[in-house]
Amino acid sequence: MRTARQRVVRRELLTGLVRKDLKVKYQGSVLGFTWSLANPLLTLAVYSFVFGLVLKAGIPDFGFYLMCGLLLWNAFSTAVGSATASVVANAGLVKKVPFPLGVLPLSSVAFAIVHYLLQLLVLIVVMVAFKQWHHWDAGMVLLPGALLVVLVFTIAISYLVAALNVRYRDTQHIVDVVLLAGMWLNPIVYSATQLKTRLEKHHLWNVYFLNPMADVVVAAQRALYGTGRTYQASTGRDPVLPDQGLMFYVIRLGVGLVVSAVVLVLTYRLYHRMSSDFAEEL
Repeated sequence: MRTARQRVVRRELLTGLVRKDLKVKYQGSVLGFTWSLANPLLTLAVYSFVFGLVLKAGIPDFGFYLMCGLLLWNAFSTAVGSATASVVANAGLVKKVPFPLGVLPLSSVAFAIVHYLLQLLVLIVVMVAFKQWHHWDAGMVLLPGALLVVLVFTIAISYLVAALNVRYRDTQHIVDVVLLAGMWLNPIVYSATQLKTRLEKHHLWNVYFLNPMADVVVAAQRALYGTGRTYQASTGRDPVLPDQGLMFYVIRLGVGLVVSAVVLVLTYRLYHRMSSDFAEEL
C-alpha cells in the first residue's frame, strides 16, 4: 500500500511532467496555448462545410454533432498515441533515476484531458453563441459519466501500449493504424440511429456497446447535441440518436465503465510486471 509521501511524490511528478509537455508543445509559438482553442473552431468550420454543405451528411447542424464526439475521440487518441512512446521517450530517466514508472503513461492522459476540457469549453461557448443551447436538457448529466468512462478506459489502454512498446517497438505503428480505424468504428461522422438499424438486423446492437468509446461518444452527443427530435419532426425520418430515454445511455455508460475497469486492472498488472525489466530492455 502506498504511503502518503509516495502519493505526494507521484502527484508532484505527474504535475511536473504535464507542465513540461505543455511548455514544449507551444515553445516558440506566437499564439502559444491559444492554438488549443483555435483548433476545434477550425475543425468545426471545415467539417461543417464539407459534410454539411458539400457531401450533405443529412444531420442538422452537423458540425456541432461531429464535435461532440470528435473532441472526446481526439483526447483518447492523443493520450494513447503519446502514452505508447512515453517510456521509450524517457529512456534516460528510466535507466538512471529511480521513480514511479506508472506516472509516465498517466502524464500523457492528463495532458490530453486538459486539452479536451479547454476545447469542450470553447465548443459550449460557440453552441451558446449559435443558439444551440436549446437542445440541452436533463441529458447533460450524462457528460460527467462520459468523462469518467473515457478517463478510465484511456488510462487502461495507455498502460497496455506503453508496456508493450518497450519490448515490441512495432507497437507504435500498430497503435497508429488502430486509432485511425477506430474513429470510423464509432458513430462520430454518422448517426448512431443509422448504425442501430443495421446492427439490430444481426442482433449486434448491444454487443457493439461493449466498446467503451462507443458508449462515451453517444453519451456525449446525447448530452450536448440532444437526440435530434426537431429533425425527426420536420423530416419524418428517425432521430439522429436513439430516442430511448436517458436510461438507455446511463446503462451504456455503466457497461462501458465496467469493461474499462476490468481492462484497467489487467493492464495495470501487466505494466507493473513488465516495468521491472524496462531499464534492461531500453
